[in-house]
Amino acid sequence: MRKFLFLLLMGIIFSCSTTNKSSSLLQNEQIFISRRYIGNFINYYHTGPQIIGDVDLIWIKTTIYNTYGKISAYGKSCEFSAGDRIYLKSLYSAPGTSKEWEYQIENDSSVSYRVSEYRYANNVFYKSRSL
Repeated sequence: MRKFLFLLLMGIIFSCSTTNKSSSLLQNEQIFISRRYIGNFINYYHTGPQIIGDVDLIWIKTTIYNTYGKISAYGKSCEFSAGDRIYLKSLYSAPGTSKEWEYQIENDSSVSYRVSEYRYANNVFYKSRSL
């Protein structure tokens, strides 16, 4: 009976003990945000491949980014509906490529587009990796 009580007591002690996580792992889990709200969808504008580097781009206007030229994505048309909540989601690029973050713009449904690096300001198209 003493052995049984000893084993029961040891089982309780081991099951109630805490485990330590690495503090850097815990900080990374707290800091990483995979989606950022960038406004409600208002409208989009399409530019054909003859305008910029042989690619079709859609220029998206939201309630936060309310001018064309700040957000562009690859595509010929946009299936977002007016008023959709739009998010910017970060994705890591595949190994062996540029090893930089890639972004996609998405709504609460399953509609998403890969964000391009093209921007438009002061009547000039340019490349930028940030919004």
